[in-house]
Amino acid sequence: MEVRVELKPGVLDAEAESIEKSLGLLGIPSVRHVTTARIYDLEFAGVSDEEALRLANRAVERLLANPVIHRVSVHPVPA
Repeated sequence: MEVRVELKPGVLDAEAESIEKSLGLLGIPSVRHVTTARIYDLEFAGVSDEEALRLANRAVERLLANPVIHRVSVHPVPA
């Protein structure tokens, strides 16, 4: 399962702001906006697709994301 965790709109993304500024300083001025995200690739052994999705969502709820500041998408990784 692929879990994508990114900041919700309106939450300060300091890393993205730093990258955006640095790109301009490096002579790459055409970048209008930068956002960051973390992608987790979770591989489960011996479980159905439905169970893998349930387990991935459990990992999100318990460890990988904070629902106050993050938006999350979870989907199967194409084979």
